[in-house]
Parts: sequence; C-alpha cells; structure tokens
Amino acid sequence: MISSLFLALSLAIPLALPRTDWARLRVSLIYFWRHGYFPDLKRPQFFNEKVQWRKLCDRDLSLAALTDKLYAKSLAADIIGPSLVIPTLWQGEQLPGSPPWPMPFIVKSNHGCGQFVVVRCDRDWTRAQRESPKWLVRAYGEWLDEWHYRRAGRTLIVEPFIGPKNGLPNDYKIFVFAGVAEFIQVHVDRGANHRWVQYDRQWTKLSNSPETIEAPVQLTQMLLAAEQIAFGRDHLRVDFYEIDGRLWFGETCLFPGSGLDPFDPLSLHETFGHLWGIGAKRFCQSQAADALALGSD
Repeated sequence: MISSLFLALSLAIPLALPRTDWARLRVSLIYFWRHGYFPDLKRPQFFNEKVQWRKLCDRDLSLAALTDKLYAKSLAADIIGPSLVIPTLWQGEQLPGSPPWPMPFIVKSNHGCGQFVVVRCDRDWTRAQRESPKWLVRAYGEWLDEWHYRRAGRTLIVEPFIGPKNGLPNDYKIFVFAGVAEFIQVHVDRGANHRWVQYDRQWTKLSNSPETIEAPVQLTQMLLAAEQIAFGRDHLRVDFYEIDGRLWFGETCLFPGSGLDPFDPLSLHETFGHLWGIGAKRFCQSQAADALALGSD
C-alpha cells in the first residue's frame, strides 16, 4: 500500500512542482521513511543530513569525478603509489565469451555500487555475463538523487580478486574530515551476515556492537593514505582492504550509506556531522537548481 502510494505521488507531484522542489521533497520523503523524521536541508547538523545536502547542492565536479572507479584508482596510484592499487585486468562494455584471466577475479561496474560478481568457477562466469549488461543500462544512483554518478564512465572492470577463498575481505572505510582520518568503519562478512563496527583512529571501539575486530596491521599507513587521497575535501570516505598484512586501495565514496544508514549509538550521527564542517554560506538555497542542471548533462 505504501509503495503504491509513493509511486502515485512520484508520478503526480513532479507535474505540480518545479524540478528542484521535487528533488528536495523526494530526498526528504526517503529520509523520513528511513529515519522517522525530516532532514534539515537548509542548515544540516547531522552527518546523514549533510549527505542529503551534498546530493542536492555540492556542485564540485572534481568531487563528482571520484564516482568513476577507474579515475579514482588512477588518482590513488598517483598519490600513494601504484603498488597499493588493485590492478585493472580489463575494461570494456561487453565481457568476452570465455574468461582469459585466471580465477578468482572480480567483475564490477565502473560507475555504481554493489554491482559486482566474484568469479571463482564457470557458474560465476555465467552469472557475470548475465548480470553485467544490466549495470550498463542506466546511470547509478538516480533514484537516490546521487547525480554525481552520471560523471562516471558507464563501463565494466575486471580485477584480480584479492579476498579469501570463500566470502569477501573485510572492508576498512576511512571517514576523512578536513584532511584528518577520524574514524574507521569496518565491514565484515559482506554478502552473508553483513555487519559493521566503528572505531576511532586510535582503534577505540565506538559502536554499541558486541563484536570486536583486531586493528589492521597497516592501520597507520591506511590512515595516512586516506588523508593524502582526501586532501582538500571537506569530507571523503576512502576505502581499503588489508590482505595478509598488505594494504590495497579500494575506492572513494561521496555518500556513505546514501545517508540512510542508522548510527548506533545515535550520538555518532552528531559527532560525524560536527566534523563535516561545511561553511554556512554554502548551505542549500538557490544552489540546488545549478546542481541539478549540471547533473542532467
């Protein structure tokens, strides 16, 4: 019933509202559905509110370019060195008939999130061939108003898989604010019993989760590399893996959880938001129209 009502509104409201007002309303309704209250888009204080602000108002095209995985990998290689970046085995719009790369490897989209297949056997390869054309049909992030992804090249990437024999490796997501790596959000058992735990840079656990994860061996190098990649940004999340004590750059992220993931404890929502020091003069007013205009290119 709720989904049918939302669909009806999504079809009717754009006919009655200017495009920018409809975008604000759409973002606000999705936020309310997830968090139970409407975001303050004019003077956001909390982290997830500021993620919504970025969607609507941040017009920095150099930031939007980071949604392109190949570009982000190239930038990371220039900044922290190519030895810390997972190599690209292939890129293109259509996978070959049979895999010319040794298994395991990973097929992913260059322009989206969660669009990947780890190929460990022929069955996985068949799945990758079936799923990957769907990723190229449209730009990622449209329904969540993440127009920045339209700046990424719509193509496929193949990389060697660096994770364990089964499952996926731990994902270390570094939250960098104004050039300082403040927090690490560790994602474990992705693809199965996915969960995450948050730590500060001294590896003191901040989450209420009962789970405890050992600090990565390369924590100091990881924090430094994240700060180097995010230099000059008010906020950027930089993701890494550590395999057998070796550090690997993963990707950059503009919209952690699309601003829809809850914080536990809730106080972290305010703490993260406070560190994201966006100047008051940049807050969302008429800038939204320009942002959306750029996003429609």
